Amino acid sequence: MSSTPPSNTAYRVAELPQNSIKKFEIRPEPARNDKIAAELGLLGLRKLRFVGQIKASGKSDWRMNGTIGATVIQPCTVTLEPVTTRIDKAVERLFVRDLEKLDEEEIEMPEDDSIEQLGGFIDPEAVMIEALVLALPEYPRSEGAELGEAIFTKAGLAPMKDEDARPFAGLAALKDQLKPDPE
Repeated sequence: MSSTPPSNTAYRVAELPQNSIKKFEIRPEPARNDKIAAELGLLGLRKLRFVGQIKASGKSDWRMNGTIGATVIQPCTVTLEPVTTRIDKAVERLFVRDLEKLDEEEIEMPEDDSIEQLGGFIDPEAVMIEALVLALPEYPRSEGAELGEAIFTKAGLAPMKDEDARPFAGLAALKDQLKPDPE
């Protein structure tokens, strides 16, 4: 195990108080927010804050509970205009010392995705960034942005539209023509 902490916000597990709660609050400086935004492909990141606590859970495990808050700016998936989103989310992690070793040939995802292998350090900043990534909107859209219909074809040919790709609509029209006239 490395004796060097992964970041300046990491806590050495051996130094955490076993019988009390270790509280933390992380508010990165604007330069750090800019670096995180660049790593995550965001246009901007403001008001990033992670507040929580770490406490013992049993004899050798540790539980982290907290709340992440951030204002993120992402490009709209339709227009590429900036879209601002506010994120406020509860975060929970259970760091387990004796997590079963996964078989290298067959990997299954555990049902509880808040469980992690306990190492020599618990790093709230790493958990904060992971929680931020998981909370980001996958397809941010600016207000009023809609996907239009795209029509592609070779020069000189009639373009195929969405209606042309519905063959059963044409069959329904044929069926209606075969019905006897009630008059």
